[in-house]
Amino acid sequence: MMTEKCKEGSEDCLTICLKYLLFFYNFLFWMAGAGVMTIGTWTLAEKRNYLSLLPSSTFAVSASILIFAGGLVLVTGFFGCRAVVREQQAGLAAYFSLLLLIFLTELVAGILACVYYQQLSDELKQSLHKTMMENYAQPGEEAVTYSIDQLQQDFKCCGSNSSANWQHSAYILSPASGNRLVPDSCCKTITEACGQRDHPSNIYKVEGGCITMLEQTLAENSLLIGAVGIGVACLQLIGAVMTACFICALIREQEEEEYSQT
Repeated sequence: MMTEKCKEGSEDCLTICLKYLLFFYNFLFWMAGAGVMTIGTWTLAEKRNYLSLLPSSTFAVSASILIFAGGLVLVTGFFGCRAVVREQQAGLAAYFSLLLLIFLTELVAGILACVYYQQLSDELKQSLHKTMMENYAQPGEEAVTYSIDQLQQDFKCCGSNSSANWQHSAYILSPASGNRLVPDSCCKTITEACGQRDHPSNIYKVEGGCITMLEQTLAENSLLIGAVGIGVACLQLIGAVMTACFICALIREQEEEEYSQT
């Protein structure tokens, strides 16, 4: 009796349940894709000024992979819905393959972000101090100079480890510094040549310097990218399993129809 009530044409209870589950999944899928794109785009836009200060592009690559995967999710979700409605086995097979591709893509992004989080501290300690000492305000290093100025203003810090680091920099030791002790971007209120005074009332003095502040911020963002990438990858895997079950149900129905006609 229950089986007969569940029957609708060539569909049985299992097929109907799987179809509705896949519709609900696609809704979550689209939301996840939009969320992934938003997080990846926000991360790159928010931290773009600091990317030139990092010795490797792992952080930027991880965020870019998330943006690519998020866009692929939005497109794939549409074709997945269409294939489910029409019960097209070829379309569902392609949808299944794309889900696996997205799963691997976001898993890679998540793993890269987590790995980068582990090596972030060493990278910053080795590179940021050297960049500040050797490249700040030097010819052809305008992008780096701008990034360091933004870094010191945004995080209210001065120097890689402390404001005293600037005393040994190529910029401060050069005539171009105009007798400054620190760059003007170290000042709490920026005015022309305000860096000539390094008193705590005039400049930022943060324990651990800019390395500590940047490390903390990028670590938080790396963990966010990693968590989102791995979390959404698991969602893709669930969808792939449901899609495979739906394909099997359709094949079984087709075989039953062919058997009943013989």
